[in-house]
Amino acid sequence: MAVTWAIVQLERQVSDDGVTVAHWSVSDSETVGEITHVGNSYGSCSFLPDSTLGDFITYADVTEANVVTWVKANLGDTMVSSIEAEIANQITLSKVPVSASGIPW
Repeated sequence: MAVTWAIVQLERQVSDDGVTVAHWSVSDSETVGEITHVGNSYGSCSFLPDSTLGDFITYADVTEANVVTWVKANLGDTMVSSIEAEIANQITLSKVPVSASGIPW
């Protein structure tokens, strides 16, 4: 299993070309036999870009790795760990469900 952070969409201010919102997804999977168990999470983070700062990156030059770093910093280590633990829990529950639905006929 390897947790993967991805950026699915960005929003920006056209006037200064700074990223203002990042929509992110986090996923992981584990294949057992022929069944793939998946866990995922989705969210967004807001930013206040400041083009006067030395570490400002314009939209055209930003990379997914940059934004994943910003998102994780924005969320904080505790929340990042919590999100990743919840994804692992989703996979565990998929392998050994505690509830089910359907009809018996």
